Formats: sequence, C-alpha cells, structure tokens
Amino acid sequence: MPSRHIVNDPDDLVAEALEGLALAHPDLVRVHFDPAYVVRADGTRGKVALVSGGGSGHEPLHTGFVGAGMLDAAVPGAVFASPTAHQIRAAVRAAGGGLGTLLVVKNYTGDVLNFSIAAELAADDGIAVETVLVDDDLATERPDGDGPGRRGTAAVVAVEKICGAAAERGATLAEVAVLGRRVAGAARTMALALEACTHPGRLRPSFEIADDEVEFGVGIHGERGVGRRPRGPARELVAELARPVVEALGLARGASVIAIVNGLGGTHGLELSAAHRELTRLLDGLGITVVRSLVGPYVTALDMKGMSITLVRADDELLDLWDAPVRTPALNWGGR
Repeated sequence: MPSRHIVNDPDDLVAEALEGLALAHPDLVRVHFDPAYVVRADGTRGKVALVSGGGSGHEPLHTGFVGAGMLDAAVPGAVFASPTAHQIRAAVRAAGGGLGTLLVVKNYTGDVLNFSIAAELAADDGIAVETVLVDDDLATERPDGDGPGRRGTAAVVAVEKICGAAAERGATLAEVAVLGRRVAGAARTMALALEACTHPGRLRPSFEIADDEVEFGVGIHGERGVGRRPRGPARELVAELARPVVEALGLARGASVIAIVNGLGGTHGLELSAAHRELTRLLDGLGITVVRSLVGPYVTALDMKGMSITLVRADDELLDLWDAPVRTPALNWGGR
C-alpha cells in the first residue's frame, strides 16, 4: 500500500509504537496493551500519582513523559482520538500511589468527557481524584466566552513537569492540583504551520497551504488555523506568535518566563534553535527574561511542518520544581 509513512498497517501503528517504546526504555516504562496504557517501570509508591493522555500522533506527549519526576501513567488513544474512559480508569488503578491521583487533561471535547467519566469511575473504586484542565491555545479563545474555549497544547508539558516534581517531593493531592491550575493559568501558546500533517496511510495532507503563506493559529490535531499570513523570515514569524502571548499574559518589563519553542513534527532542530534565538531577542527587547527554555519537538501533530511558542510566567517556586530531577524517555535531567 503506498504511503508517506514508515508503517506496516496504519491500524496497527499505535500498538506497534507502544511496543517499540517499551523495548527502547525497559528501565523506565512498562506497556499494557488491553486496554492500552503506559506506566512507570519502577512503580508508584507513597505519593500522589499523575495520569495524563490523549490521542496518539503527538509524541513524545504523553507516553514519552512517563517516569520519575513526571507522569506515573499515560493513556494513548488512536491517532488524534481520545482514549476511552475504560483505558483511563485502568491506568489510574495501575498508577496507584495510595495518596490519590491527579488527572492532567487537555481541553478537547473527547478528552474532557472521557477523563471526567474515568474520574467518576475511579471515585467509585475508592481513589481520590483531582483534575487539572490545560487550556493554553490563544487561537481558539473567543471574547464572548462561547464554545469549548482555548485548546490544550504545549503548556501541558510544563504542567506535567512541575506537578510531577511536586508529587515526587511529597505534596498532597490538593496541593498538586492547585499548583497545576496555577501553571496552566500562567501559560499561553500560539502556533503556525508551513505544511499540514498527513494521517498515517494517507497520501494527502489534512489541508493545503500555498507556498508563500503560513497557516496561523493551527491546532495539534491537524485543525486549520484562524487565518493565513504571508511567509516571512523567522524574526517576523516568531514575533507574530509571541506578541499575542505576551499581551495575553500581561507580561511587563521585569517579568521572567519559561519558554517552550515546540516543533510540530516536521520542523528541523536548526529551525527551532533559530526561532528560539529570535524569541529570546524579542523578549529581551521588551525587558522580559527567559529564565528556562525547552526547544524541540515535544507536542507534535504527526509530520506537520510548523512550530508553537508557549510562555509560562515563572517565579522561584516554579523554577525550583522545573529544575527538579526528571527521568523519562523524552525529558531527562538532574541526575538519576
């Protein structure tokens, strides 16, 4: 079957990828297949458990963030489709921990619905559950407040990292939930694409973009953006993404931020590093200091050629938790 992808059967891709993840990182993760979820290989004991998930196609989110200092379990759905409530309930049970579970949920209708049902089922199982909703994408924010609101995108990485560190240090479920909501509230994102993504097994992208244009405000499920803009140099594209984020967060001279320059799957590291240079220069000119950075493909949209910029207002507590050790397939710093 002709395909633009390295696949056997597109219907088997998620399961085969999960098996490959387990084979590559046997010291970090363990994969369960029926229902599908990923848990820490070393287990979760005596702490609040963190569970997240969503459609596949965004890797390394979320399965690549399972491990010490971050998630205790991740639940992958089919490509761009929410996991089921049954999967999520099973992952919550497997994550254990004994002190309750925090669900980190991106603001998409299917995810919100199925994680809500799973939270009720977990409560029936006697497991205390709190939920943090991540809704950072400015492109879907409406002034009248109607609709589903801002989508959840790359800010989820900051929520999972910071909450994971707090849980590892022994914070209570209520404390971790409050912290997660604070991080989500302090983060905003904008994204653009030069080329749309193509679903596994298909030959055509989800939409067409002219060679001299970019799609501004795209989502991570191949959604079209909120408008087309002329293609320009990196400094102009980065400024178009970053300025609305700065404004939305009310960042003023003297502010400090964690910056996530995220590749959407088909963007080379050279381009992302150059974009980070432009972002740092822009923020420096506004008197805003980038105190921590994450640059690379962390929340992808299959093979979409594009990028997103996420800024998180930072303070000493958040930076301390950001710097805390983490050991996962996709993030690893601070020692073993």
